[in-house]
Amino acid sequence: MQSCDWQNGHPISPVSNVLKMAKRKTTKRSQPRSKPHLIGILLALAIGLFSHSCTNIPAQRVQSAGVELQEFAKELSTAVREVGTPHPTSMGSPSNQSGSDTESFAACPQFFAGGKPPVVAPRPTDRALCYDAFAILHSGESKTPVYVAEKLNRQAMADAHEKRTNKFFPDARLRSAERATLDDYKGSGFDRGHMAPAGDMPTAQAMAQSFSLANMVPQAPEHNRGAWAKSVEKATRKYAARATGDVYVITGPIFVPNIAQSESIGAGHVHVPKYLFKLVYDQDKNRAWVHWHLNDNDARGSRPISYAELFKRTGINFLPGVRLSQ
Repeated sequence: MQSCDWQNGHPISPVSNVLKMAKRKTTKRSQPRSKPHLIGILLALAIGLFSHSCTNIPAQRVQSAGVELQEFAKELSTAVREVGTPHPTSMGSPSNQSGSDTESFAACPQFFAGGKPPVVAPRPTDRALCYDAFAILHSGESKTPVYVAEKLNRQAMADAHEKRTNKFFPDARLRSAERATLDDYKGSGFDRGHMAPAGDMPTAQAMAQSFSLANMVPQAPEHNRGAWAKSVEKATRKYAARATGDVYVITGPIFVPNIAQSESIGAGHVHVPKYLFKLVYDQDKNRAWVHWHLNDNDARGSRPISYAELFKRTGINFLPGVRLSQ
Protein backbone atom coordinates (compact mmCIF):
# COMPACT_ATOMS: atom_id res chain seq x y z
CA MET A 1 0.00 0.00 0.00
CA GLN A 2 1.13 3.55 -0.65
CA SER A 3 1.49 6.34 1.85
CA CYS A 4 -0.49 9.54 1.73
CA ASP A 5 1.00 13.00 2.11
CA TRP A 6 -1.07 15.63 3.93
CA GLN A 7 -1.63 19.31 3.35
CA ASN A 8 -3.90 21.55 5.44
CA GLY A 9 -5.38 18.51 7.15
CA HIS A 10 -6.39 16.69 3.93
CA PRO A 11 -4.84 13.68 2.17
CA ILE A 12 -2.98 14.24 -1.08
CA SER A 13 -3.42 10.99 -3.00
CA PRO A 14 -5.62 9.44 -5.69
CA VAL A 15 -8.43 10.02 -3.19
CA SER A 16 -8.17 13.77 -3.61
CA ASN A 17 -8.37 13.56 -7.37
CA VAL A 18 -11.37 11.24 -7.28
CA LEU A 19 -13.20 13.45 -4.80
CA LYS A 20 -12.54 16.49 -6.96
CA MET A 21 -13.79 14.65 -10.03
CA ALA A 22 -16.95 13.52 -8.24
CA LYS A 23 -17.67 17.03 -7.01
CA ARG A 24 -17.19 18.44 -10.50
CA LYS A 25 -19.61 15.88 -11.90
CA THR A 26 -22.07 16.56 -9.11
CA THR A 27 -22.13 20.33 -9.28
CA LYS A 28 -21.68 20.92 -13.01
CA ARG A 29 -24.99 22.53 -13.95
CA SER A 30 -24.16 22.72 -17.65
CA GLN A 31 -24.70 18.95 -17.86
CA PRO A 32 -28.08 18.37 -16.17
CA ARG A 33 -28.43 14.88 -17.58
CA SER A 34 -25.09 13.49 -16.19
CA LYS A 35 -25.72 9.93 -15.08
CA PRO A 36 -26.16 9.70 -11.31
CA HIS A 37 -24.79 6.15 -11.17
CA LEU A 38 -21.43 7.46 -12.45
CA ILE A 39 -21.31 9.89 -9.54
CA GLY A 40 -22.04 7.05 -7.13
CA ILE A 41 -19.22 5.01 -8.64
CA LEU A 42 -16.85 7.94 -8.16
CA LEU A 43 -17.85 8.25 -4.52
CA ALA A 44 -17.33 4.53 -3.95
CA LEU A 45 -13.93 4.81 -5.61
CA ALA A 46 -13.02 7.70 -3.36
CA ILE A 47 -13.99 5.83 -0.23
CA GLY A 48 -12.25 2.67 -1.39
CA LEU A 49 -9.04 4.47 -2.23
CA PHE A 50 -9.18 6.34 1.03
CA SER A 51 -9.60 3.09 2.96
CA HIS A 52 -6.99 1.04 1.16
CA SER A 53 -4.37 3.32 -0.36
CA CYS A 54 -3.22 5.25 2.69
CA THR A 55 -1.26 3.51 5.44
CA ASN A 56 0.27 6.39 7.35
CA ILE A 57 -2.86 8.34 8.34
CA PRO A 58 -2.88 9.61 11.93
CA ALA A 59 -6.03 8.71 13.87
CA GLN A 60 -7.22 12.30 14.09
CA ARG A 61 -6.78 12.67 10.33
CA VAL A 62 -8.89 9.56 9.71
CA GLN A 63 -11.67 11.01 11.84
CA SER A 64 -11.46 14.39 10.09
CA ALA A 65 -11.49 12.80 6.62
CA GLY A 66 -14.36 10.54 7.62
CA VAL A 67 -16.45 13.55 8.59
CA GLU A 68 -15.56 15.22 5.31
CA LEU A 69 -16.63 12.15 3.34
CA GLN A 70 -19.90 11.97 5.27
CA GLU A 71 -20.66 15.62 4.51
CA PHE A 72 -19.78 15.11 0.86
CA ALA A 73 -22.03 12.04 0.73
CA LYS A 74 -24.95 14.17 1.96
CA GLU A 75 -24.24 16.81 -0.69
CA LEU A 76 -23.88 14.08 -3.30
CA SER A 77 -27.18 12.49 -2.36
CA THR A 78 -28.98 15.79 -2.87
CA ALA A 79 -27.18 16.47 -6.14
CA VAL A 80 -27.90 12.99 -7.47
CA ARG A 81 -31.61 13.52 -6.85
CA GLU A 82 -31.42 16.79 -8.79
CA VAL A 83 -29.39 15.27 -11.61
CA GLY A 84 -31.60 12.20 -11.78
CA THR A 85 -34.83 14.21 -12.09
CA PRO A 86 -35.75 14.75 -15.75
CA HIS A 87 -35.93 18.35 -16.84
CA PRO A 88 -39.42 19.54 -17.79
CA THR A 89 -40.53 18.11 -21.12
CA SER A 90 -43.78 17.76 -22.95
CA MET A 91 -44.50 14.89 -20.58
CA GLY A 92 -43.45 16.81 -17.46
CA SER A 93 -43.48 15.42 -13.96
CA PRO A 94 -46.47 15.96 -11.72
CA SER A 95 -46.37 18.88 -9.34
CA ASN A 96 -47.43 18.85 -5.71
CA GLN A 97 -48.76 22.36 -6.09
CA SER A 98 -52.20 23.53 -7.07
CA GLY A 99 -53.03 24.76 -10.54
CA SER A 100 -53.49 28.21 -8.99
CA ASP A 101 -49.70 28.50 -8.99
CA THR A 102 -48.28 29.37 -12.40
CA GLU A 103 -45.12 27.40 -11.58
CA SER A 104 -47.21 24.21 -11.48
CA PHE A 105 -47.38 24.37 -15.27
CA ALA A 106 -43.90 25.81 -15.83
CA ALA A 107 -43.26 23.21 -18.56
CA CYS A 108 -46.38 24.06 -20.57
CA PRO A 109 -47.68 27.62 -20.01
CA GLN A 110 -48.59 27.83 -23.72
CA PHE A 111 -51.93 26.13 -23.08
CA PHE A 112 -53.22 29.04 -20.98
CA ALA A 113 -54.23 32.54 -22.09
CA GLY A 114 -51.39 34.84 -21.06
CA GLY A 115 -49.58 31.81 -19.65
CA LYS A 116 -51.78 31.94 -16.54
CA PRO A 117 -53.63 28.78 -15.42
CA PRO A 118 -57.03 28.97 -13.69
CA VAL A 119 -57.10 30.05 -10.06
CA VAL A 120 -58.15 26.93 -8.17
CA ALA A 121 -58.19 26.47 -4.40
CA PRO A 122 -55.20 24.25 -3.49
CA ARG A 123 -55.96 20.63 -2.68
CA PRO A 124 -53.26 18.19 -1.49
CA THR A 125 -53.81 15.57 -4.21
CA ASP A 126 -53.99 17.92 -7.19
CA ARG A 127 -51.21 17.31 -9.72
CA ALA A 128 -50.19 19.39 -12.73
CA LEU A 129 -49.42 17.31 -15.82
CA CYS A 130 -48.06 18.50 -19.17
CA TYR A 131 -48.54 16.66 -22.45
CA ASP A 132 -47.68 17.54 -26.05
CA ALA A 133 -51.03 19.12 -26.92
CA PHE A 134 -52.75 19.77 -23.60
CA ALA A 135 -52.27 20.26 -19.87
CA ILE A 136 -54.19 18.68 -16.99
CA LEU A 137 -54.76 19.61 -13.40
CA HIS A 138 -55.59 16.17 -12.02
CA SER A 139 -57.42 15.40 -8.80
CA GLY A 140 -56.34 12.39 -6.77
CA GLU A 141 -59.58 12.74 -4.87
CA SER A 142 -61.96 12.31 -7.82
CA LYS A 143 -59.34 10.47 -9.96
CA THR A 144 -60.38 12.66 -12.87
CA PRO A 145 -59.17 15.99 -14.21
CA VAL A 146 -60.08 19.17 -12.37
CA TYR A 147 -59.73 20.70 -15.83
CA VAL A 148 -57.88 20.12 -19.10
CA ALA A 149 -56.45 23.03 -21.10
CA GLU A 150 -55.72 23.23 -24.84
CA LYS A 151 -54.64 25.87 -27.35
CA LEU A 152 -56.28 25.42 -30.76
CA ASN A 153 -55.79 27.36 -33.99
CA ARG A 154 -56.00 26.91 -37.75
CA GLN A 155 -52.67 25.11 -38.02
CA ALA A 156 -53.45 22.71 -35.18
CA MET A 157 -56.81 21.85 -36.71
CA ALA A 158 -55.27 21.38 -40.15
CA ASP A 159 -52.93 18.80 -38.59
CA ALA A 160 -55.63 17.06 -36.53
CA HIS A 161 -56.17 14.05 -38.76
CA GLU A 162 -54.36 11.35 -36.83
CA LYS A 163 -55.63 7.79 -36.65
CA ARG A 164 -57.41 7.16 -33.37
CA THR A 165 -55.44 4.70 -31.21
CA ASN A 166 -58.05 3.67 -28.59
CA LYS A 167 -55.24 2.48 -26.29
CA PHE A 168 -56.29 3.73 -22.88
CA PHE A 169 -53.70 3.66 -20.10
CA PRO A 170 -53.26 4.82 -16.49
CA ASP A 171 -50.70 7.62 -16.21
CA ALA A 172 -47.72 6.25 -14.26
CA ARG A 173 -46.70 9.75 -13.18
CA LEU A 174 -49.62 9.74 -10.77
CA ARG A 175 -49.52 7.82 -7.50
CA SER A 176 -51.38 4.53 -7.79
CA ALA A 177 -53.78 5.54 -5.02
CA GLU A 178 -54.67 8.74 -6.91
CA ARG A 179 -55.30 7.47 -10.42
CA ALA A 180 -58.04 5.60 -12.27
CA THR A 181 -57.44 2.17 -13.75
CA LEU A 182 -58.92 0.34 -16.72
CA ASP A 183 -60.74 -2.00 -14.32
CA ASP A 184 -62.52 0.95 -12.68
CA TYR A 185 -64.35 1.66 -15.94
CA LYS A 186 -64.90 -1.97 -16.95
CA GLY A 187 -68.57 -2.88 -16.66
CA SER A 188 -69.44 0.50 -15.11
CA GLY A 189 -71.91 1.56 -17.78
CA PHE A 190 -69.90 4.74 -18.39
CA ASP A 191 -67.59 5.68 -21.25
CA ARG A 192 -64.04 6.86 -20.67
CA GLY A 193 -64.89 10.35 -21.82
CA HIS A 194 -62.03 12.49 -23.17
CA MET A 195 -61.73 16.03 -21.84
CA ALA A 196 -59.09 16.93 -24.44
CA PRO A 197 -60.68 15.14 -27.43
CA ALA A 198 -58.73 12.68 -29.53
CA GLY A 199 -60.04 14.57 -32.56
CA ASP A 200 -58.06 17.67 -31.52
CA MET A 201 -54.68 15.93 -31.56
CA PRO A 202 -52.20 17.18 -34.20
CA THR A 203 -49.58 14.41 -33.99
CA ALA A 204 -49.43 10.65 -33.47
CA GLN A 205 -47.77 11.09 -30.09
CA ALA A 206 -50.35 13.63 -28.95
CA MET A 207 -53.07 11.22 -30.07
CA ALA A 208 -51.55 8.42 -27.99
CA GLN A 209 -51.22 10.72 -24.97
CA SER A 210 -54.86 11.75 -25.17
CA PHE A 211 -55.85 8.23 -24.08
CA SER A 212 -54.31 8.69 -20.65
CA LEU A 213 -56.97 7.95 -18.02
CA ALA A 214 -55.88 11.23 -16.41
CA ASN A 215 -57.69 12.87 -19.35
CA MET A 216 -60.93 10.92 -18.76
CA VAL A 217 -64.13 11.19 -16.75
CA PRO A 218 -66.93 8.63 -16.44
CA GLN A 219 -69.32 9.92 -19.09
CA ALA A 220 -72.80 8.74 -20.07
CA PRO A 221 -72.17 6.84 -23.35
CA GLU A 222 -75.01 8.36 -25.38
CA HIS A 223 -73.97 11.83 -24.31
CA ASN A 224 -70.27 11.16 -25.00
CA ARG A 225 -70.90 9.88 -28.52
CA GLY A 226 -73.83 12.15 -29.31
CA ALA A 227 -74.50 15.69 -28.11
CA TRP A 228 -71.07 16.21 -26.58
CA ALA A 229 -69.13 14.90 -29.57
CA LYS A 230 -71.23 16.73 -32.17
CA SER A 231 -72.57 19.89 -30.54
CA VAL A 232 -69.51 20.66 -28.44
CA GLU A 233 -66.26 19.01 -29.56
CA LYS A 234 -66.85 19.10 -33.31
CA ALA A 235 -68.30 22.62 -33.16
CA THR A 236 -65.25 23.84 -31.22
CA ARG A 237 -62.87 22.36 -33.79
CA LYS A 238 -64.78 24.00 -36.64
CA TYR A 239 -64.61 27.34 -34.88
CA ALA A 240 -60.87 27.04 -34.19
CA ALA A 241 -60.23 26.10 -37.83
CA ARG A 242 -61.76 29.42 -38.92
CA ALA A 243 -60.34 31.59 -36.15
CA THR A 244 -57.80 34.30 -36.97
CA GLY A 245 -55.68 33.51 -33.91
CA ASP A 246 -55.40 31.21 -30.93
CA VAL A 247 -58.43 29.74 -29.22
CA TYR A 248 -57.94 28.60 -25.63
CA VAL A 249 -60.18 25.77 -24.48
CA ILE A 250 -60.68 24.54 -20.91
CA THR A 251 -62.80 21.45 -20.29
CA GLY A 252 -63.75 19.77 -17.04
CA PRO A 253 -66.22 18.01 -14.75
CA ILE A 254 -68.56 19.43 -12.13
CA PHE A 255 -69.44 17.29 -9.11
CA VAL A 256 -72.73 17.91 -7.29
CA PRO A 257 -73.05 18.55 -4.41
CA ASN A 258 -69.31 17.84 -4.11
CA ILE A 259 -66.75 15.16 -4.95
CA ALA A 260 -67.19 13.19 -1.73
CA GLN A 261 -70.95 12.91 -2.15
CA SER A 262 -70.99 12.15 -5.86
CA GLU A 263 -71.50 8.74 -7.46
CA SER A 264 -68.35 6.71 -8.13
CA ILE A 265 -67.38 3.66 -10.17
CA GLY A 266 -64.93 0.79 -9.70
CA ALA A 267 -62.87 -0.40 -6.78
CA GLY A 268 -60.83 2.79 -7.09
CA HIS A 269 -63.90 4.99 -6.66
CA VAL A 270 -63.56 7.16 -9.75
CA HIS A 271 -66.14 9.90 -9.27
CA VAL A 272 -68.88 10.59 -11.80
CA PRO A 273 -69.52 14.26 -12.66
CA LYS A 274 -73.04 15.68 -12.70
CA TYR A 275 -72.14 18.21 -15.42
CA LEU A 276 -69.41 18.80 -17.97
CA PHE A 277 -68.28 22.18 -19.24
CA LYS A 278 -66.12 23.42 -22.10
CA LEU A 279 -64.92 27.02 -22.00
CA VAL A 280 -63.89 28.50 -25.36
CA TYR A 281 -61.91 31.76 -25.43
CA ASP A 282 -61.07 33.50 -28.73
CA GLN A 283 -58.04 35.62 -27.93
CA ASP A 284 -58.19 37.80 -31.07
CA LYS A 285 -61.85 38.69 -30.55
CA ASN A 286 -61.52 38.67 -26.77
CA ARG A 287 -64.74 36.69 -26.46
CA ALA A 288 -65.61 33.62 -24.42
CA TRP A 289 -68.54 31.26 -24.13
CA VAL A 290 -69.17 28.01 -22.29
CA HIS A 291 -70.87 24.74 -23.19
CA TRP A 292 -72.56 23.35 -20.06
CA HIS A 293 -74.09 19.88 -20.32
CA LEU A 294 -75.75 17.45 -17.96
CA ASN A 295 -73.78 14.19 -17.94
CA ASP A 296 -76.75 12.08 -18.91
CA ASN A 297 -77.75 9.84 -21.83
CA ASP A 298 -80.76 12.06 -22.51
CA ALA A 299 -78.76 15.30 -22.61
CA ARG A 300 -79.10 17.37 -25.78
CA GLY A 301 -77.21 20.30 -27.17
CA SER A 302 -78.07 23.61 -25.53
CA ARG A 303 -77.29 27.28 -25.90
CA PRO A 304 -73.88 28.20 -24.42
CA ILE A 305 -73.73 30.16 -21.18
CA SER A 306 -71.55 33.22 -20.53
CA TYR A 307 -68.18 33.21 -18.83
CA ALA A 308 -69.73 35.26 -16.02
CA GLU A 309 -72.30 32.51 -15.50
CA LEU A 310 -69.57 29.85 -15.40
CA PHE A 311 -67.78 31.84 -12.72
CA LYS A 312 -71.03 32.19 -10.79
CA ARG A 313 -71.66 28.44 -10.89
CA THR A 314 -68.12 27.29 -10.08
CA GLY A 315 -66.44 30.18 -8.25
CA ILE A 316 -63.33 29.54 -10.37
CA ASN A 317 -61.52 32.21 -12.37
CA PHE A 318 -60.56 30.17 -15.42
CA LEU A 319 -59.11 33.18 -17.29
CA PRO A 320 -57.07 35.16 -14.77
CA GLY A 321 -55.74 38.41 -16.18
CA VAL A 322 -58.23 38.43 -19.09
CA ARG A 323 -60.74 41.30 -19.32
CA LEU A 324 -63.47 40.14 -21.64
CA SER A 325 -65.35 42.39 -24.02
CA GLN A 326 -68.92 43.05 -22.92
